[in-house]
Amino acid sequence: MDISTLTFLHEIFQEVQQKQDWRTALDTLFVSLRGSFIFDNVAIYLFDPKTKTPEVVYARAVGRGKTAEADAVWGEALSYEVLENGKMVLMDSKPDARQLGRLTSANLVGFPLYIGSKLSGALVFVRFGGPEYSELHIQIASLQAFWAAALIERRDLQEARAELDSVQRQMRLQDDFVSTISHELRTPLGFIKGYSTSLLRQDTTWDEATQREFLNIIDEEADRLTRLIEDMLESARLQSNTLQFKFSPVRIDALLRDVTVRMKTIHPDIQITLDLQPLPPVRGDAMRLSQVFDNLFTNAIKYAPGSEIIISVRSNGDKIRITITDRGEGIPAAYLPFIFERFYRVPGERTVTGTGLGLYICKQIVMAHHGNIWVESVMGEGTTFIIELSNAPMF
Repeated sequence: MDISTLTFLHEIFQEVQQKQDWRTALDTLFVSLRGSFIFDNVAIYLFDPKTKTPEVVYARAVGRGKTAEADAVWGEALSYEVLENGKMVLMDSKPDARQLGRLTSANLVGFPLYIGSKLSGALVFVRFGGPEYSELHIQIASLQAFWAAALIERRDLQEARAELDSVQRQMRLQDDFVSTISHELRTPLGFIKGYSTSLLRQDTTWDEATQREFLNIIDEEADRLTRLIEDMLESARLQSNTLQFKFSPVRIDALLRDVTVRMKTIHPDIQITLDLQPLPPVRGDAMRLSQVFDNLFTNAIKYAPGSEIIISVRSNGDKIRITITDRGEGIPAAYLPFIFERFYRVPGERTVTGTGLGLYICKQIVMAHHGNIWVESVMGEGTTFIIELSNAPMF
């Protein structure tokens, strides 16, 4: 093998190695070497332990078999033989078949694919109406089989790494949740215990105003504790698909007005701008949708204090789009993909309390309505939560 051939192969393999997607890398590999090894079709079969059969995971037609549909076009039968024997299998066309046309005269060669030292699949090349495979062709094809196995093994490792990263992130979130929930439970319990103990002291007399103040604090902290427990229970029910929904016709614009009035009663200084387009009723659970809007309002108040909150409702074809926008500091782009995950809280120096369950619950409720929810944010400009619900006729 001369230096020019080595240089050519090095350039091809370097280009293949740089491809992030395994299918694109295989395309590059097979197309680049087709000038040295002519084939019409190529297919990769991997053994499926569930079906106990080889299943095609990659196939490409580049030559005269593009429109053919027979099983022989992709060498399925040959893949069984390769997997059974664990070695290369060569299947030349019969001389009399060549007289019937190119697509009936197929030369096939199959190679075993060893992934992680285990026989896992087969690579099959098909050539129609051409000469039989030479020794050089076999060597080039064998080299491609080696690279195909390496690329599939790289794919498997990438998927395993991504799954491991996801599991580790979820474990970290759960650890953070345990720490957070312990604090969130202790805080209201501490207030309730402290102020109730003070009221029960025999050596001190509290005036009526002080007693009412203590009782109000106990009442508020009991409500906070109740909400926390409800969030935990609802999160568990949503995850197990056991939360019940009561669907009926719902006027989204009227529902948002009710939530706005309630929020202004609780937070008199809040600035809310409504831009609501009258729309026909949608099929939904009014209580659960109110819960979503309450949560998004509360988030805006907590994370963008003093900011105006702008609510918009528009018909968008067969969808209703609801946007809730604040003018706060925004959410860094790196955190946006995880914002609706269970237990997730945006890292930072904020002192805002929370369990990381609210947005998870919102997303699950919206999904139960066959809708979608996402967030868009620009640092220094604000955050917008967008909800899309079906606008299909009720009757």
